[in-house]
Amino acid sequence: MNEELGFLVLNTGDVLKGKWLNKTTATEGEMVFNTAMTGYQEVMTDPSYAGQIVTMTYPLIGNYGFNELDSESIKPSLSGLIVSNPCHTPEHYQSTHSLLDMVKEHKIPTLYDIDTRALTRIIREHGEVYGKLTSDETDIPQHCSVDPEIVKKVSVTKISHFPSTKSLSGKQRAHVVVMDFGYKHSITHSLLDLGCDVSVVPFDTTVEQISELDPNGVVLSNGPGDPKALSHLATNIREISDKYPTLGICLGHQLVALAYGAKTKRLPYGHRGSNHPVRDLRTGKVLITSQNHGYVVDFDSVDNSSWDVSHINVNDRSVEGLVHKTKQVTTVQFHPEAHPGPIDTHDIFVNFFNEIVAKGEKQHA
Repeated sequence: MNEELGFLVLNTGDVLKGKWLNKTTATEGEMVFNTAMTGYQEVMTDPSYAGQIVTMTYPLIGNYGFNELDSESIKPSLSGLIVSNPCHTPEHYQSTHSLLDMVKEHKIPTLYDIDTRALTRIIREHGEVYGKLTSDETDIPQHCSVDPEIVKKVSVTKISHFPSTKSLSGKQRAHVVVMDFGYKHSITHSLLDLGCDVSVVPFDTTVEQISELDPNGVVLSNGPGDPKALSHLATNIREISDKYPTLGICLGHQLVALAYGAKTKRLPYGHRGSNHPVRDLRTGKVLITSQNHGYVVDFDSVDNSSWDVSHINVNDRSVEGLVHKTKQVTTVQFHPEAHPGPIDTHDIFVNFFNEIVAKGEKQHA
């Protein structure tokens, strides 16, 4: 194992000392932390972490290894990884490679033996923090802002089709278009498992191009970056949601809100983990959710004449879900595919599926 000294240099002036897990490759990025105890493979492969250096707060990472099933994208997009203690002898019947194998294969700059508790405190105190992994402790980060082009860098560039293999007795098969702002593969897997054929399209696909695919519904996916950087898509998103039943997830939720005149704002240090409590205001039930976002919809900017706030975060009362009063448009800030995380909110997909199937059956009656 590499014992070469490395440094995390922050724009706050703080310098944390650690060791390189792989090659000494310098990298910069926005500093974030994830509190999940498991799911490090999903976190490392989630495109929503593009441009970010991810700190895992759980002290031991890699203990059950990595497998061929749980990656959320073809390759990781994160800028770097910070862990306290890496495990080099994973044990799990599905494990095919270790954390070290993973960071070597995908060339992920990684520091270990870092005081992740101290680092998390710094991020919580300062909020928007940028850092650089380097071998030179005097080397400060140069890029201290969110890349406005980050979604373009992680989105697909051409349309892909995925037919469902699930047999549906007595129900019409649905076709769903997923607009890729940095989508997780588990979103499409959830739709395929319900019996939907899925087409994944680039983030800037127009309503006319989507109409040519003749879908029953549209999902706006999760993704990285500041939603305001995509404000130029507002008219297109509004037209899509006017024409098709629409589900917005995470960044997709924020983009739908912006398209209908609401505002978004940055959280102090984001919600990233697999146990965030969310209250469903329609039932009063508290759901445990998987989340990964640094921005939220401004509660006071929501047009209450057209939208109902369906979910709020128990901890800070931020907006976690919206339902349009007259259109088939639903959005959630959390991840109903919950990968990693609990499956409390899987009904979001089930309800969306039932809505588009019912609408299709009515149209063909």
